[in-house]
Amino acid sequence: MDQRARPYRSVLYIPGSKERALEKAKTLPVDAIIFDLEDAVSVDEKENARGILKDALAAGGYGSRMRIVRINGLDTQWGEADAKAAAAMDCDAVLLPKVESAAQVDALAALVGDKPIWAMMETPRGMLNAAEIAAHPQLTGFVMGTNDLAKELQCRFRADRLPMLTSLSLCLLAAKAEGIVIVDGVYNAFKDTEGLKTECDQGRDMGMDGKTLIHPAQVDVANAAFAPTDAEIDLARRQIQAFEETEAKGEGVAVVDGKIVENLHVVTAKEILAKADAIAALEG
Repeated sequence: MDQRARPYRSVLYIPGSKERALEKAKTLPVDAIIFDLEDAVSVDEKENARGILKDALAAGGYGSRMRIVRINGLDTQWGEADAKAAAAMDCDAVLLPKVESAAQVDALAALVGDKPIWAMMETPRGMLNAAEIAAHPQLTGFVMGTNDLAKELQCRFRADRLPMLTSLSLCLLAAKAEGIVIVDGVYNAFKDTEGLKTECDQGRDMGMDGKTLIHPAQVDVANAAFAPTDAEIDLARRQIQAFEETEAKGEGVAVVDGKIVENLHVVTAKEILAKADAIAALEG
């Protein structure tokens, strides 16, 4: 499936040490799962979690959900063993926390072979080096770590996330320049559906591919926010039809709803329909 068409609307964190949670994740309507060996696993469970997660992934049952394993940082006592274990797991990508340079991606690549790598973007230095990191040939996705980023920035929480917009935008520019996936940070108040929807809508408006989630209760909101709406799908179809009819007649300009339709609009329209088809296939 084309990278830009594949849905990443909902990306749920699941502790790699919790067998019950690993089993439940198979039933959730998420597009991707981050199987976490880092923050969600206590120090005394770190080593056991690798075996539990490897067995769960080997058993399968996750369907077409993207399976991403987040390891501990390579500067920790668990990171290297995590990376080597993840390399042997039945997963789609390995996620490295607190990435600040392409050299860190190189170090992980040396441990995981040709496994695709994703990067947690969660520090000021990571923001400033986003373009270099995104350009690494083995890197295929960014995950915004907005909780750690807020701590590092010493910024206040605001519903409009104004203090973080520069950071989010730098990573977004880098991701789009290299054609990699970028998913937004988590929304901590998992019972606040309206607040989550507002933040999802902001991320979607910016161009994020989806949102990382901390609770299954957040899935439906994220799936709705990052999917093409019925109105967007209808407009896309009409734009393509109008453009093709105009071209066939040898006429100059296609117009839909009083607005000129150019080739660039048709490219976007086709991407919208491809995304809608991919979502329908997943949900079907």
